[in-house]
Amino acid sequence: MYSIDVNPAAVRYMQENARINRVYGTVFPMLGDAQDIIEKRLCHAANRVLMSLPDKASGYLSCALLCLIEFGGWIHYYDFEHARKGEDAVTKVKDRVSARLNALGTCFEIPFGRIVRASGPNWFQVVLDVKVKT
Repeated sequence: MYSIDVNPAAVRYMQENARINRVYGTVFPMLGDAQDIIEKRLCHAANRVLMSLPDKASGYLSCALLCLIEFGGWIHYYDFEHARKGEDAVTKVKDRVSARLNALGTCFEIPFGRIVRASGPNWFQVVLDVKVKT
């Protein structure tokens, strides 16, 4: 399992966490920008990609696809969405992600999505599980 972060302190904490939980050698913390590392070292290396930085996830969808093994896999996608009364934040994120993945020529389905938490008045953190197929 690879864990990428651009923050050196976060990588040190990942290394310490891996040591404490006795998974060092199974979890590989990597320092750098996810896009650069994926393009240079992790093309087609994963069957699951966790996109846990909601503010920037949509800009990295093409990188997540590049990281997945050639037979497809799962993207766990987090985003923030504004939804007024009567609007569904999950549907809004599904529609936006679907449009982006369709534009990238991706075969996919989104079998699950939910609100993780409210992050402000009418703002929600949403997670989608996206199954990418070949």
